Amino acid sequence: MTASTNERVRKRRAAMRQAGLRSIQLWVPDTRRPSFAGEARRQSAMLRDEPQEDDVLNWVDRAADTQGWR
Repeated sequence: MTASTNERVRKRRAAMRQAGLRSIQLWVPDTRRPSFAGEARRQSAMLRDEPQEDDVLNWVDRAADTQGWR
């Protein structure tokens, strides 16, 4: 980054902190990895006969704000 870019980033971060926010780093699974789909299938299969899974999915459907998604 150039000095001007660094300064813009510093100002932006300072403004966000002033607004009461803080920065975090979030790591998520890499869906581009060849092993991702197989691992997702494996984990989903483990939940297939889990009695509470339907309750959880129904709760997510009720709680999610999906208005305007479709």
